[in-house]
Amino acid sequence: MKAVFITGHGGNEVVEVRDCERPARQPGEALVRLHAATLNQVDLYMRNSGAGITHRLPQIMGLDGAGIVEEIDPDEKLLSPGQRVVVYPGITCGRCEFCQRGEGVLCTKMQLLGEHRDGTFAQWISVPARNLFPMPPGLGFVQAAALGVNHLTAWRMLFTKARLRPWETVLVFGIGGGVSLAAMQLAKAYGARVIVTSREDTKLERALAMGADHGINGKTQDVAKAVLSHTGGRGVDVVIENVGEAVWPSAMKSLVRGGRLVTCGATTGDQPPADLRRIFIRQLQILGSTLGDLSEFRDLLAFVEQRGIVPVIDSEFAIDRVHEALSRLESGVQFGKIGLDLR
Repeated sequence: MKAVFITGHGGNEVVEVRDCERPARQPGEALVRLHAATLNQVDLYMRNSGAGITHRLPQIMGLDGAGIVEEIDPDEKLLSPGQRVVVYPGITCGRCEFCQRGEGVLCTKMQLLGEHRDGTFAQWISVPARNLFPMPPGLGFVQAAALGVNHLTAWRMLFTKARLRPWETVLVFGIGGGVSLAAMQLAKAYGARVIVTSREDTKLERALAMGADHGINGKTQDVAKAVLSHTGGRGVDVVIENVGEAVWPSAMKSLVRGGRLVTCGATTGDQPPADLRRIFIRQLQILGSTLGDLSEFRDLLAFVEQRGIVPVIDSEFAIDRVHEALSRLESGVQFGKIGLDLR
């Protein structure tokens, strides 16, 4: 099979497409012929340094994927050969205190595909059968693959952490990125009012065409002042952000009293001013989040099917053009997910 390996750390020169052996399926696992994967910011991080993440080199890249079950245990009740499936990217131990209380996303020994073990930028993968879910009908393989990281991350941020209610207002920073677009789609489908930010008017225009209620250009406008203007001076109930230091002051000032800020990233820095007085005087909640549990993924997939949500795909590249795909992600010009066709 073909697979995309990181062979060291640096730029695209350490990323190679190689021929290698198909993985051998173990009992309890399913062998999947992957048709598509999508790129995530962590793919760049693993290529650049992978600092703080235990991994070995060379290693197959990629967190999310979708494909067709090829082989599975004969007594498996929920999946069958030939079935279209989407991959949940976290392999949990099932035995630590967090797994045992149903919070697998906090597993102390979780191994993430493409980070701690070989990932999904490959034509075949073998994973525990519990990590596979039927694809929502009507979606293509690239669209389905996109659900495994970005939409799941946004789902946990909105509904598990922020406990969003349909009548509330959400501010989403950095529209155009995968998590941000997913958060906008999910919040709007749930009935919430959504304000989005970007430094590019073209991305704001596309988000407004998709249903966003207001768009704010973070380069030419004061985000907090614009938010207060759009909310009658009140502020938003929930902020969804993965930018970090560069937007933190605006995010804090945009919240209503008692509001909730949920963060899942720090692409511009992880040491913003705490603004403690604002936090305790206005009784704000600051919540960290990443990925989601198996149960949350199940609920997300049901919601996607019921509400007819279709992930936004920016572009698709053949596996041999993975360098171009990574460069596009690194440029930040994309609007939606960048897909990798593995067939």
